[in-house]
Amino acid sequence: MRIVSFLFVLISVSCTCAGPVSKDTTASRFEWKHHNNKELEEVLRDVSKRCPEVTRLYALSKPSVRNVPLWVLEFSDNPGQHELLEPEFKYVANMHGNEVTGRELLLGLADYLCTQWLAKDQDIRDLISSTRIHLLPSLNPDGWQLATETGGKDYLKGRANNNSVDLNRDFPDLDRIMYSNEARHVQHNNHLMEKIRALDHQPQPETWAAMKWIMSIPFVLSANYHGGDLVANYPYDASRSGAAQEYARSPDDNTFRHLAQVYAGLHPRMSDRNRPPCTPGDYSFGPDGGVTNGAAWYSVRGGMQDFNYLSSNDLEVTLEVGCDKYPPASALPKEWQDNKDSMLEYMWQVHTGVKGVVHDSLTGQGIPNAQIHIKNVTRINDTHTRNEHVNHDVTSVHEGDYWRLLVPGEYEITATAEGYLPLTHTVVVTNPHHSEALRRDFDLMPLPEEAFLPQPLGNEDYDEYPLARGQEELPLEEELLSRWQGLSRLRY
Repeated sequence: MRIVSFLFVLISVSCTCAGPVSKDTTASRFEWKHHNNKELEEVLRDVSKRCPEVTRLYALSKPSVRNVPLWVLEFSDNPGQHELLEPEFKYVANMHGNEVTGRELLLGLADYLCTQWLAKDQDIRDLISSTRIHLLPSLNPDGWQLATETGGKDYLKGRANNNSVDLNRDFPDLDRIMYSNEARHVQHNNHLMEKIRALDHQPQPETWAAMKWIMSIPFVLSANYHGGDLVANYPYDASRSGAAQEYARSPDDNTFRHLAQVYAGLHPRMSDRNRPPCTPGDYSFGPDGGVTNGAAWYSVRGGMQDFNYLSSNDLEVTLEVGCDKYPPASALPKEWQDNKDSMLEYMWQVHTGVKGVVHDSLTGQGIPNAQIHIKNVTRINDTHTRNEHVNHDVTSVHEGDYWRLLVPGEYEITATAEGYLPLTHTVVVTNPHHSEALRRDFDLMPLPEEAFLPQPLGNEDYDEYPLARGQEELPLEEELLSRWQGLSRLRY
């Protein structure tokens, strides 16, 4: 009997092994390694094939200097379209080609979101269903190639693009315009691209592609990944006085500090108050909870972080996620574990504050380009409240929808639009965990035809603003000027 039973089991096992093996096309094949530029595209295509109902793979409008596409993977329950009241979020990595950890983190994040969507993880499903997420793992694939070919150990090789330009110094210097406005007591520090008529340089193709992307999609929140230190850095990146180190407070300083603290606070090393600095003798940001104002660390002009804030509605922070710019592949799983919770929670912050739709009260039509102004009136004690204008307006987009990221408190929100009477609502922001933002709509009454309409602030042409010492302003070529003016009209 034992022999017969054994033979029966052996035959059964043999038959099972010899039969056809079904291939699970939804299973993750992601491997923690340094993916080359071809493999990066393959990973994104594989994720998109596994989750076709919630993803779309696309490239920015221009490739790199060496003609490598700048691939973006989008996650949404309706990919390819902006949906009313659904905020847009983006992560960007590897704009310095030799800073590679963020590149692999975004590939891992893409795989994780797809895997958890298929596993019916409710939190991930809620996030993807309520948010349009864009992941750009490499803005500088050419720099990555050089860094990799030279061993990935040099602190500078591969940092710049193939034209030897640092992309994080290549954006239009909107800080200069904004600080000039402040000096002239002109309260205009948003959507500054619309008035530019000249530049001091022609942007690189990667920079131009990022600018067009930023201007054409109504991003609400974003972050860009760097390496070489361990800190979450928030605007402004450029100092007011020109000093090398100087705290440069923005109107959204409280919100920016909160956003940086969300990421750093969930990262076990970034927020460790006892950790040593990356370089002996340097400052460790651990005692500050792993966050810093950009200009207080060191002043940067032409950076992507401030460009987002001053050219669009987007609030962006810069994430330095490791002392080692190009860590060994064996370290990447640990980097993922250290950053995963921070990455997910930071994305949820796009649902904080207030959102709504600005309508024409007579027709019910949405009003694009309405200005949303915030005044903080949070109670301090029984007899006093704050009376602080947050002098950085956002604008409504497409069908009149808007988003305004805010920390908890009480606010007066005023919507204004050309040809309409302004309207103010008071709201109390609480930001409940993983819930959509508080909704407050505006129904604006059209002005009578004979009403006097004052000229809005900020109509100056910014080619008259003084450049920093040593800079030479170059008139835009005819073709570039045409494209530039077209870009300013792309707004959402």
